[in-house]
Amino acid sequence: MKPGRLKVSVIGAGKVGAVLGAALRAAEHDVVAVTAVSEASRERAETLLPQVPVLPVDEAVRAAELVLFAVPDDALAPLVAGLAEGGHIRAGQILVHTSGRQGISVFEPARGLGAVGVAVHPVMTFTGMSLDLARLQDAAFGVTADPVFLPIAQALAVEMGGEPVLIDEEDRPLYHAALAHASNHLTTIAGQSAALLARAGVEDPSRMLRPLMLASLENALAAGEDALTGPVARGDEDTLEVHVRALEALVDSDPGAEDLLGAYRELAVATARRALQAGRLRAETASRIIRRLTLGPVKEDQS
Repeated sequence: MKPGRLKVSVIGAGKVGAVLGAALRAAEHDVVAVTAVSEASRERAETLLPQVPVLPVDEAVRAAELVLFAVPDDALAPLVAGLAEGGHIRAGQILVHTSGRQGISVFEPARGLGAVGVAVHPVMTFTGMSLDLARLQDAAFGVTADPVFLPIAQALAVEMGGEPVLIDEEDRPLYHAALAHASNHLTTIAGQSAALLARAGVEDPSRMLRPLMLASLENALAAGEDALTGPVARGDEDTLEVHVRALEALVDSDPGAEDLLGAYRELAVATARRALQAGRLRAETASRIIRRLTLGPVKEDQS
């Protein structure tokens, strides 16, 4: 082990923890312990962190100079508080968590004991397999730390293969909301679209959606609203109404499809508003589209 390398414990051998532990090991840190409760996490630890002892949380924390917490967001604060109260955290330890929502205030009980707390959140989705290690090379890491300890957070992100991006403590919730909106809701849209195509008789929806969605994503990231195409951008009100009527008929036959109708309406309204702000739609056209999507067809004045 190179001089200056740290003894690391990984708290939580989930998809994120096991992979990041393997990344730190590849950077020649000494991973001395991992915690794993479920059978799946134990198998993951054996695969990605072979020969690393599986220990209880308190023992794992005491064994390490750097503790990587990769646990669910809601579990992080009580876990840190309990470890601090139990005397398992010592001055000089580096505590790192991978939560997107949390900043460093969650480490306050441990910081009061002289430990260093930093947030290092990898901006990617994980499979929990070795292929994630290569994908880390393209990932950004949202890092938060006190200014004096920021180099530690940045160095850890770089050692794991990513690019550190500073996120202020007060901006963590907004930062995480943006990422969840982009990633989780994209998955929802893809699943809903695939379900509609399957109902329309398409045997392989993913084959049809993949090139369309990949191109749309690349164009949107490169050009923003200028990349917008489709009936909203064209102001094609009749097409939008046909879509809504088709989805309403689907809900009539299958109430379980109601989320498809609601999502289409809400996203089309949001798209119309953003197209208006970007100058892609005239105000009167955007207004009619929004009214038709929220209130139904606009009736002509018969007086």
